[in-house]
Amino acid sequence: MEYKKEDYITTDIIDMGNDGEGIGKVDDFTFFIKDAVIGDRVEAKVMKVKKNYAYARLMKLITPSPRRAIPRCTYHKQCGGCQIQALEYEAQLRFKENKIKNNLKRIGGFSGELIDKITEPLIGMETPYNYRNKAQYPIGTDKSGRPVAGFYAGRTHVIVPNTDCALGIAENKEILEIILEYMKEFEVSAYDETTSSGLLRHVLIRKGFATGELMVCLVINGDGLPRAETLADRLANVDGMTSICLSVNKENTNVIMGKECRTIWGRETISDVICGISFSISPLSFFQVNPVQTQKLYGLALEYAGLTGTETVWDLYCGIGTISLCMAKRAAKVYGIEIVEQAIEDAKENARRNGITNTEFFVGKAEDVLPKLYETKKLHADVVCVDPPRKGCDEACLETIVKMAPWRVVYVSCDSATLARDLKYLCERGYELTRVRGCDLFPQTVHVETVCLLTRIK
Repeated sequence: MEYKKEDYITTDIIDMGNDGEGIGKVDDFTFFIKDAVIGDRVEAKVMKVKKNYAYARLMKLITPSPRRAIPRCTYHKQCGGCQIQALEYEAQLRFKENKIKNNLKRIGGFSGELIDKITEPLIGMETPYNYRNKAQYPIGTDKSGRPVAGFYAGRTHVIVPNTDCALGIAENKEILEIILEYMKEFEVSAYDETTSSGLLRHVLIRKGFATGELMVCLVINGDGLPRAETLADRLANVDGMTSICLSVNKENTNVIMGKECRTIWGRETISDVICGISFSISPLSFFQVNPVQTQKLYGLALEYAGLTGTETVWDLYCGIGTISLCMAKRAAKVYGIEIVEQAIEDAKENARRNGITNTEFFVGKAEDVLPKLYETKKLHADVVCVDPPRKGCDEACLETIVKMAPWRVVYVSCDSATLARDLKYLCERGYELTRVRGCDLFPQTVHVETVCLLTRIK
């Protein structure tokens, strides 16, 4: 049977896609249905038909899955942040573990027998809510012209008003309500993307979980805020408030933060502690958003590295030095490479504040800096750790890792698809995959971190 737009179908959800959509089949034809979960029986309306599959909209839940959960957030369907909040947490963990395994088999070309043998149980959370230490709220106006804060609806820039995100910290609501009230009282305009007019664009909120320190950064389309001292005085009354700053962004861009930040109250940075190491965090610093799970993630990377105190370690895509400094405590020497200059300055400062003297950091692309240092200085590596962005490692970077021939490569990944691709490259050039484990840094979403250990074949 040929299906067309506006057709209605009834199907059982037998699987879930990479983006959390339910997958059902009718006459061996595959349908992807948003908001449906494994075990549901649903009625859906066909929205778009491709050659071998179609997208459909959930219209009626005929029989709910026994794995369905009651979402804590009433906006979970509209908001683009939580794709699988309607799935019970244990089922979320199984979905993510299967996602990792399937990508390693399908994209990496590893045998199912090997992957099933070496994959360890995914590390979940005891309390999979209120874990985010960072939130970026777009500011806009509702139909009545009143200022609102919230999150973008999935695949749009339409703001879903919500000051109390179920994944965020409790202080977010109090901080945002102070800012919105200030905007109404002093007639401070919200930024309008369509006209590039209006003043307040975004509000960034960060918290150090170990220290309780809070940072608020207001992103503005201008040089300053009217009555900024009044707003700062009000925000300063929030328990834990440590830093209030402005980020100037006058560009017509989707990039949130501007290049210039200036503090209007308190300190320039806040601090947090991961694996016993104190980190200084600025508005632009990259710092994992789930500190509870980050402890477990970095502990796992450290375990896989198998350091004894004599090794030279290279940490590629090192950010502000989080993994570098964790490994420096157990290694002879650690080198870090990161493209963001401010992050390298933060890494050096974090080493100084913790009295760590066996690290050295370089600014630049890993695929440029690593080959150059290897060729000119003949620097060797016993262990290489990579924690790249979602696109994975550049091939020039992987090629140099193979030339350096470390005994172990620890790969930390936020995308198991590009991870699988890169592991295939390394395992075709003298390495074997020996350990795999996922760590759930992003409960209620489809995203998952993975740590892998590769060992050089002797």
